[in-house]
Formats: sequence, C-alpha cells, structure tokens
Amino acid sequence: MSDDAHVDGNAAGGMLAEAFGADMTAVRGCCAGCGAVNPIASLITYTRAPGAVLRCPGCGIVMLVAVAMPGGVRVSVAALRWLEPVAG
Repeated sequence: MSDDAHVDGNAAGGMLAEAFGADMTAVRGCCAGCGAVNPIASLITYTRAPGAVLRCPGCGIVMLVAVAMPGGVRVSVAALRWLEPVAG
C-alpha cells in the first residue's frame, strides 16, 4: 500500500500502551490475512480517523484499531492471529 496519509505503528504507541499497560511497539503480530509477522511499529498506521487504524504492510488488511473512549482506549484485534512479546 502506498499512501501519503500514513505513518508507522509507533504513532499508535501511546494509545496501545494505555490499553495494554506496556509498550506494544516491539510486540510481533501475525496477520490473519496473509500470515506475515511484523512488529506493531512496522504496521501501516492511519491516524486521521477517530482513532488509529493499523494495517498489514504486506496485504493491507486492517489488523488492529485503537480508539480513545471516555473510559479508556478500546482496541479491536480481529485480524491478528497472535501477538508475541520480543524477548529482551
């Protein structure tokens, strides 16, 4: 996908840290669409919506959506097969 309106997954780092209680940018996720494995930081991210929309850099499927709500951050992870922290 090529679009000037996107940034990388680091742009959603603050919202994801609020939702999960830890830095999520280095966590690896497997795309439910194509099976590609990428760190959250490398996902194609759109922030012009009411939240952050993170897409697979391989196939473009929406992997994760994070939206700031009055009670906290709501995260949809419908297109993730799994998440895995990186040992460090």
